[in-house]
Amino acid sequence: MAATRDARGPAQDTNKTTQEQRLLWNQENVRDVAESVGVPSLGDEALRTLSQDVEYRIGQVLVEALRYMRLAKRTTMTVQDVSQALRVLDVEPLYGYDSTRPLRYGEANLGSQALFYIEDEEMEFEKLINSTLPKIPRDTSFTRHWLAVDGVQPASTSNPTTAESRSQDLLPKGLGANPALAALSGQDNPNFKPAVKHVVSQELILYFEKIQAALMDESPDVEVQRLREAALESVSSEPSIHQLVPYFVNFISTQVTHHLDDIFVLRQMMQLTNALINNHHLFLAPYASPLCAPVLTCLLGRKIGSDVGAAALKEQYQLRELAASLVGQLARRYSDTNKVLRPKLVRTCLKSFLNPSVPPAVWFGAIHGLASAGGVDVIKILLLKNLKEFDASMLAPLQQKKNDPLSATECRAIVGAIMKAIQLVVEDDAAVASAAAHDGMNGYSSENEAAQIKAFLGDIVGEKIVSIGDHKVFRAILDAKNFS
Repeated sequence: MAATRDARGPAQDTNKTTQEQRLLWNQENVRDVAESVGVPSLGDEALRTLSQDVEYRIGQVLVEALRYMRLAKRTTMTVQDVSQALRVLDVEPLYGYDSTRPLRYGEANLGSQALFYIEDEEMEFEKLINSTLPKIPRDTSFTRHWLAVDGVQPASTSNPTTAESRSQDLLPKGLGANPALAALSGQDNPNFKPAVKHVVSQELILYFEKIQAALMDESPDVEVQRLREAALESVSSEPSIHQLVPYFVNFISTQVTHHLDDIFVLRQMMQLTNALINNHHLFLAPYASPLCAPVLTCLLGRKIGSDVGAAALKEQYQLRELAASLVGQLARRYSDTNKVLRPKLVRTCLKSFLNPSVPPAVWFGAIHGLASAGGVDVIKILLLKNLKEFDASMLAPLQQKKNDPLSATECRAIVGAIMKAIQLVVEDDAAVASAAAHDGMNGYSSENEAAQIKAFLGDIVGEKIVSIGDHKVFRAILDAKNFS
């Protein structure tokens, strides 16, 4: 053991000597700084530890400064690089150093130790006195400038004069004035051609035309119907039609805009929209808002279809239900990438639901749209809490038109839409399911519940719900009354 210790001793001394030689920072500088701040006697071990820490910190600053130098594509480090490095390391930067002028260092010998300092520029006092004074900086001030008032540009010094405006009006206009428009118009020698052109293969163009022809064919033939179903199935599963997505969106928007009186065309466009949404190979997030416009038109349009009668009214309501389901799919799938999509859809449906001047079919579509786009929370907060006003001001006058059979049909359809929305609340409420297992044990009597429901929802809708006699529905509605 003694031999082992003797063998290890010289090795440890050698390592210690090597570590002392590896220390690059001069310990005397640390001692001078310590004496300047009032620490006259500093132990050797503390002095060495402080020197190692100073060396490490300077290395950190140099590494960060080198990073800024390389990012700036330079080979010379500047004072600004060091200042940025100090800010990154959360160290107060050095003040009084300017990177625009080169720094000249001088050397002074203090015995055996060299001291470096920055040489100050010497200036003659006479030249400094006789030199011109710098300009006085302007005080900070604020001015207001009216670009236009009620659409009219006022005459001010900041706005262009009438002569300048006329000179702008005299500039050449038309296809020859803009080289990009000249290239798009088919001229042979334009000055500039568009750099980007959307190229679609002939196969995709033929595919798009075949889909259009199959969907727009109104023939009742069985083969035509099969071809139409096959076209929709192809759109919903084909992975290579992403280039055609903007063309399909434009086609849907155009057909809905120009064929509001044709239920068949509108239904085909909604089914085409459903096929595009169900195609998981397509990236439709950028087209969610353009797709919502024609769907909302079919959902909340004032006048849809040209036929009159019970059969035409049934087809119109079926179309609105299909559009409401599409609104729900768009809101659920693309609300993560488009944060304003769901609030915009809910706000649009709520505005139509509370508008007494629109036809009853619009109320029907708005109720389905609120339930599909907003979900259970929107039904509780926006739909159920506004039903009493809707019942008194819009649904009651519609029910009083007993001589009109279509009005009675519309009233029943609207009440049915409300009942479907309430059923969604019942199915979602887990507390209701547990309370239903103990029917009659919740502290409410049937008469008390019926009175509260009628006071909350109105007479027509409340009477319809009370006639069902379902305790689960009663509890769901009463819980929604206090929901916030």
